[in-house]
Amino acid sequence: MQLIDTHVHLNFETFQPDLAAVRSRWQEAGVVRLVHSCVEPSEFSSIQTLAHQFPEISFAVGLHPLDVDKWCSDTAAEIKTLASSESKVVAIGEMGMDLYKADNYAAQRIAFEAQIAIACELNLPVIIHCRDAASQVREILQKWQENTGEIPRGVMHCWGGTPEETQWFLDLGFYISFSGTVTFKSAKAIQASAAMVTSDRLLVETDCPFLSPVPKRGEKRNEPAHVLYVAEQLAHLRGETLAAIAAQTTTNACQLFGLEI
Repeated sequence: MQLIDTHVHLNFETFQPDLAAVRSRWQEAGVVRLVHSCVEPSEFSSIQTLAHQFPEISFAVGLHPLDVDKWCSDTAAEIKTLASSESKVVAIGEMGMDLYKADNYAAQRIAFEAQIAIACELNLPVIIHCRDAASQVREILQKWQENTGEIPRGVMHCWGGTPEETQWFLDLGFYISFSGTVTFKSAKAIQASAAMVTSDRLLVETDCPFLSPVPKRGEKRNEPAHVLYVAEQLAHLRGETLAAIAAQTTTNACQLFGLEI
């Protein structure tokens, strides 16, 4: 059985002491590829180092919506240059909207739309962070499609929306990725969404080091090996076998990010 963790942050300091052991555990769990996300372009060098140290890691470059205070006139060109310079870059992001922790909608929108433009120009998928902003993200994507006649490929990562919101993004052609939150007892809306996503749009992730899934929820640090628990929960919610979920989500991740295994 093979799994792909489509969203990790292994460059964070918490992984520095024992990254080799963390890797051994993800290999034991059947994780054959990982997509490393990017919070801001200054991380590029550290993520690139990891991607060349571990051949199973591919990565994205972009600016997180909670870091838009770092956006300046040169940021878009920097992201485009970095993405164009490295063959292991498979996406732009993570980008998007977060109106849970911030209310600077206008600034977030500027950075979001600029990164959509880069992704479309480079024919790369987008990794979208969307928290308490489903209607706003949907509107931005719909307006983009109306104005340009195209819409980026991509994934709604660490998805936390309702089934209605989930359908919005399925209708726009997006993949939906579930993290450890789908294992939380109180996450009824997320679980309902996980049950209704079409098989060809389903992805799994950890978003490590955050959001450790049940039964590891008491551990402060999440890690890629725990994506197995996300896949197990999806199998339970959807009435499918773990093997089927692993095979389908692996196929989907390869298709979206152009990965080979």
